[in-house]
Amino acid sequence: MLGFVGQYQHSLDVKGRLILPAKFRGEFERGGHLSPNTEGCIALWTPREFARQSDERLEQSRSGGALERQQVRYWAANSSDVEFDKQGRFALPSAIREYGQLVGDVLVVGALDHIELWNPATYVEQVNAAEEIFKQGSN
Repeated sequence: MLGFVGQYQHSLDVKGRLILPAKFRGEFERGGHLSPNTEGCIALWTPREFARQSDERLEQSRSGGALERQQVRYWAANSSDVEFDKQGRFALPSAIREYGQLVGDVLVVGALDHIELWNPATYVEQVNAAEEIFKQGSN
């Protein structure tokens, strides 16, 4: 299924775990993958979509220069597998939490082919800029 949409606010627990909204859980029965994403958020990928992303990034590193290889290296080194418990909770490694500046409240946002985890303040900054661009359309 591609079509993660909507946004939800949840809080990290004292163990650095987050609850995945029930609406999204079906695609993660066999686990998922976290990775740093652009604009300072964290991406949560289904196993299939993570494999596709990995293939694309591998090709990028093979056909690109040193900068592309460094970006792919960083992405791979800071990605991790995640498992979900019966309540839909999953642990976020400390490096992932630091990259996304995730403490306390976290916005869980559907981004069609993946889910993004945002620090609410960073999300507001990014979305305010995107909202103006969206309103202008593609003319």
